[in-house]
Amino acid sequence: MEISLLLEKEAVESLIPQKFPFVMVDRMFSYSETALVSGLKIDNSNIFLEEDVFLEAGLIEHMAQSVALHTGYQFFLKKEIAPTGYIGSIKDIQIKKLPKTNDTIQSNVTILQEFAGVTLVDIVTFLNDEEIASGQMKTVLAK
Repeated sequence: MEISLLLEKEAVESLIPQKFPFVMVDRMFSYSETALVSGLKIDNSNIFLEEDVFLEAGLIEHMAQSVALHTGYQFFLKKEIAPTGYIGSIKDIQIKKLPKTNDTIQSNVTILQEFAGVTLVDIVTFLNDEEIASGQMKTVLAK
């Protein structure tokens, strides 16, 4: 079941464990049980900016928080509190281009496997329809 919607900053922040200034997702464009599309407008107060360039660490954190947003929304729909999750592994990350201040990036998360609190995902990040990063992550929910 696909739900198309647009959640803005405050709603998104209520679904993830990260808090300002460490929030690297500020919108959700779509959600399904096996996918999510998230976004981030990079403003000049972002802690991962250096000389108006969004650093690799920020891009990877955005990707990880996109996975956290999927989990958070999944638990929200079940009217349950989402447990904290951790990155278990990062694999095959490719960063082709770094965005800049005022750019809006969008990440497509595809759930490959989910079992016993462990989730394996593919993530592709875009800037203006150009793929700028991709990779796989495994996340683990705290018990």
